[in-house]
Amino acid sequence: MSIIIDPEGSETQALFDLYTDWTGKSVLEIGSGDGRLTWRYASKVARILALEPSEEAHTLALKNRPEEMGHVELCNIGFDEFVRQNKQKFDLAVLAWSL
Repeated sequence: MSIIIDPEGSETQALFDLYTDWTGKSVLEIGSGDGRLTWRYASKVARILALEPSEEAHTLALKNRPEEMGHVELCNIGFDEFVRQNKQKFDLAVLAWSL
């Protein structure tokens, strides 16, 4: 038996309740894990840079990425390392595990 996380869609609804206009936005997702939440909102935004320090979770995200999610960049890197190396700007940041 597989475990179904958030079958009611509460996580996704919480995101959309907090910020309603995702259209065309650039999103930094911190702690994206296997992409489970990422795929749920990705169709609403222009670009996602998803950070995940766990090699195992990152590999799962790459494996599970839907073909139409080419605008989602999956990075196997932690936030602290990302900040030291990048000066990119984003419209929104999602701290996935804080939902």
